[in-house]
Amino acid sequence: MSDQIKHECGLAFLRLLKPLSHYSEKYGTALYGLNKMQLLLQKQRNRGQDGAGLACIKLDQPPGHRYISRRRSMSANYLKDLFSGIFSHFDELEPEKFEDPEWLKRNKPYVGELYLGHLRYGTHGDNSIETVHPFLRQNNWITRNLVLAGNFNLTNVDELFSQLVQLGQYPKAQSDTVTVLEKLGHFLDDEVERLYTWFKPDGYSNQEINQLIFKHLDVARMLRRACKKFDGGFVMGGMIGHGDAFVLRDPNGIRPAYYYADDEVVVVASERPAIQTAMNVRYKEVKEIKEGHALIVKKDGRILEEPYTQPGEKRSCSFERIYFSRGTDRDIYLERKQLGEQLTSRALEAVDHDLENTVWSAVPNTAETAFYGLIDGLEKYLNKSKADKIKNLHKKGEMKGLDKVLNLRPRVEKIIVKDAKMRTFIADEVVRGDMVSHVYDVTYGIVKNDIDKLVLLDDSIVRGTTLRDSIIKIANRLHPASMVILSSAPQIRYPDCYGIDMSQMSKFVAFRAMVELLRDNGKEHLLEEAYDRCLAQKDLPKDQINNELVSLYDQFSEEEISNKIAVLLTPPEVKIPVKVIYQSVEGLHKACPHSLGDWYFTGNYPTPGGNAVANRAFMYYMEKKEIRAY
Repeated sequence: MSDQIKHECGLAFLRLLKPLSHYSEKYGTALYGLNKMQLLLQKQRNRGQDGAGLACIKLDQPPGHRYISRRRSMSANYLKDLFSGIFSHFDELEPEKFEDPEWLKRNKPYVGELYLGHLRYGTHGDNSIETVHPFLRQNNWITRNLVLAGNFNLTNVDELFSQLVQLGQYPKAQSDTVTVLEKLGHFLDDEVERLYTWFKPDGYSNQEINQLIFKHLDVARMLRRACKKFDGGFVMGGMIGHGDAFVLRDPNGIRPAYYYADDEVVVVASERPAIQTAMNVRYKEVKEIKEGHALIVKKDGRILEEPYTQPGEKRSCSFERIYFSRGTDRDIYLERKQLGEQLTSRALEAVDHDLENTVWSAVPNTAETAFYGLIDGLEKYLNKSKADKIKNLHKKGEMKGLDKVLNLRPRVEKIIVKDAKMRTFIADEVVRGDMVSHVYDVTYGIVKNDIDKLVLLDDSIVRGTTLRDSIIKIANRLHPASMVILSSAPQIRYPDCYGIDMSQMSKFVAFRAMVELLRDNGKEHLLEEAYDRCLAQKDLPKDQINNELVSLYDQFSEEEISNKIAVLLTPPEVKIPVKVIYQSVEGLHKACPHSLGDWYFTGNYPTPGGNAVANRAFMYYMEKKEIRAY
């Protein structure tokens, strides 16, 4: 992706099901769990660049001994800093103690059975150590301690916050994380209190009741009550002080969550390949947590996958497939190739099927897999074309041109090169802008001046700023006859409110193009009319709100908007024709049939809060407010 946007966080959970001595004997270290967590987080580092954290719970520690440890970092090298600090506790440890798992568990932090890790990619708000997960809700009762980390955004934080206040709570901050922590914590307290009052009349001591709560705490019931009003996309992992743990997924499966379990471990991560690599298991052994379900691991080792709410239509985020998740996942790799291949026919039409005078290249680095698919499509087209030409040569008895036909192939080159990011020390905006534009460079001498057409594939175009200010501008120095920009994703038209930092309408080049077309066609009054309809719905229940942006986009065809985007992205000094071609929504669904979350392309939101966010983002645009809409 040429445009850098913030997006989903990463989650990792691990529960050891055997005594620590088992791992020490079998794998040669009592730090087996800690080592696996480091690998799980390292393999998901693409999901967080603002910080990382890790919490550990030890089972069956006696009173007075520390059983929860947590460390967080937001340094430039956050993962290195996080684990350097954790492993420093084992520096200069005598070999005999290092080989004694019971001594380590009793005396050293982070040697336990439960781990919860997080990689933060902040979408908004304060970026301080206090915003780095996991979060702790502490209590002197072991069953009321809660550790929470998640990959989520909720559309109705204000509503949930008000509910907490009505319950009598006094939250320390009005953020989605604190609100979720306190909401879950409240119902955890309530479940513990319910069990306590149930067993107390039977004459059990408080210590005995603790053990009964460990066994009978109904985590699924607690989650059903706590999450009843959640509206958004989320995966949340939690650990309770005595040893129960859960990872829950939103009712539409918007955010990703995968797990693996055997008789030694239970592992959950945001990406399947992280589990495959860390645990050395096959693709088919890693499962998805079902939408609207929670994976629950009880203190006694029982593993349950239970519904905590009514599952809805599965609408997994397609941006995970296009860009965010690492392409080492088998399915994602094949889907990205398919996205590229599906652009073949339209790309060929744009260059008049002139393969001899067309150079094909990808915008580094994330478009590479889709580009392989595009080349596959070109090869298939060429194979058919070659077969037809050979048949014609055979009919004419003129086989002298056979070599020329067989040697015909797409001119695939590495034209755009991502260079080191330049830091400029000059305050002048013109000079600064010129320096920043050189983030990308080009390979000179490959494109024939004023003859060759240049086709560049990007995986998505959100703002278009980098294309306009850098890529198109510097590619123009090669003097191609024309330029075609392909996007393996459809036009991004609507704000996202489930985890990706895409909420301001003015930032979307597709929206700006639509507004320009309205002005060009004397339809600017439709903006005011849509704004009035948004205002009229502002205080309605969420499920009665219509997305008023849809009617504005419906005024124009996809091609008309793409053509206007091409105008907006062409720098003034570029005089050659520039064409922009986007993936179709139908093509997206064909390539990614199991990830049908397409609201940023279609405005078809999976939860009621989505339409409210879309309208609010549009109202803020009309009111010239550059603020987040959720």
